[in-house]
This record gives sequence, structure tokens and C-alpha cells, in this order.
Amino acid sequence: MSTWLITGCSTGLGRSLAEAVLDAGHDAVVTARDESTVRDLVTAHTDTALGLTLDVTEPAHVCAAVRRAEERFGQVDVLVNNAGYGYRAAVEEGEDTDVRQLFDTNLFGAIAMIRAVLPGMRARRSGTIVNISSIGARRCPPGSGYYSATKAALEAMTSSLRKEVQPLGITALAVEPGAFRTDFAGRSLTQSAQAIHDYAETAGKRRKENDTVHGTQPGDPTRAAAAIIEVVGSGHAPELLVLGSDALRSFRSVLNRQSAELDAWEATTVSTDFPS
Repeated sequence: MSTWLITGCSTGLGRSLAEAVLDAGHDAVVTARDESTVRDLVTAHTDTALGLTLDVTEPAHVCAAVRRAEERFGQVDVLVNNAGYGYRAAVEEGEDTDVRQLFDTNLFGAIAMIRAVLPGMRARRSGTIVNISSIGARRCPPGSGYYSATKAALEAMTSSLRKEVQPLGITALAVEPGAFRTDFAGRSLTQSAQAIHDYAETAGKRRKENDTVHGTQPGDPTRAAAAIIEVVGSGHAPELLVLGSDALRSFRSVLNRQSAELDAWEATTVSTDFPS
């Protein structure tokens, strides 16, 4: 059995993953900005669960969470950076404070957690880091430019991290879920206060008041949790794990479009080399 530290366990995929990890007999540090929201998980697994208050944008919280995890269970074998939220706005509509908070949570919070667990993982020459991204990093839909940017940056960082830590016996991977039936499109989704009319037919269609997706998403978070546990335990986790049939379709559609554009502009691309 191993010890997992999971951020953002109050609802959604984080909670489903925490439940599945504990039910499988692993130790788990289950965290949320409000520890009371995960107290029932700890009560149901008193010997194997530790509940903590954790705001990943607060350095003191991050350090304390890793320290207490190591004090209770000896080490952190698997870190899952799941804490995060959505933000809908056309790029022009985005508000500076909101955008910076989004990056602080979705990207820099994950980086802080990674840097906190890596010393222990390096010392043991083992460990797994799972960064929860989104198919939005691939699709980049209108109205989600800032959110997609946080996840694309997280994936790029994960790819470099994987190459750095793999020789040390540590695995890093990103997970790209599609639409799952969680609170992401409900409570966990924010948006700009300003709505510019010129974007009504693009970003405007995806504002919360116009979005009818919540509660109808095809993905099952319980099955997603089982898939993540399976992949982590496989010993040969991929660099990028796509979850959901909708995400798979979107991923392939983006790849096909990009490949076609690459071919269409190949002559221009190679024309910039020095003559041979």
C-alpha cells in the first residue's frame, strides 16, 4: 500500500479519487480549503486518512501539509494536484485580479506542491506526481482562454518535469479529463463580471447563464478515479492520460486539424532555413 496526497477533495474528481484510494486500502491525505468538507472521509477511515486544510496558494499551508503527511505516514508516494477551478471570459473581458488568482491556483499552486514533495521522493528514488489538466488545454474553446492557458502551462511543465525526474525513479504525468459529472460546471466555475456584446456569439455562449451542460456530462468521476489508480499502479504510466470518450474525440479532432495546417504551410515553414 502507498500514501497519496490529494488536493481539492471537497467535491468532484478529487473527492471520488480520495474515496477510491481509501477504499483500496491506501493511506491518503485528503485536503480542501475547508477541512470540514472532508471530515466524513476521515471518520470512515480513521486509520488510513488524514484530513487537512490546504489552500495551495498559501506557501505555509503547502509546507505544513507535506510535513504532516510525512509525520503521520512516513512519506508521500503519490501526489495528485487536483485543486483548481474554471473561469469563463473572453480574453478582453478577463479581469487582472481574477486571472492572477486563477494562475496562482491552477498552475503555481501545483508547482508549489511538487516542489514540496520532491525532496522526499528524490531521497527515496521513487514517487508519482499526477497533475490534473483538462481537454480544454487541447481544445482551447472560446471563453476559456485563461483557463486553457493554465492547463496548457501545467502540461508543458509536467512534460519537462517527467524528463528531469524519470532517471531518479520518479514518474510525472498529466491527466486530461473531458466533461465529467462533477461541480466543475456549477459551483467550481467562475466568470468575468463584464460581458462584451461583440463576443455574445463566441465566448458569450459559454457563460454560466447560457451553459446547459451541468448535470449532463458523459464522464463518471468514480470510473475516472479507478482509471487513475490503475495507471499509477501499472508501473508504466503514460506522459499524458486522456479520460473520457468526448476528450478522445476532441483530442483526435485537434490533432487532425493541426496536421492538416502543418502540411498546408510546410513550404513556408521550411523556407526560413539558410540555403543548403
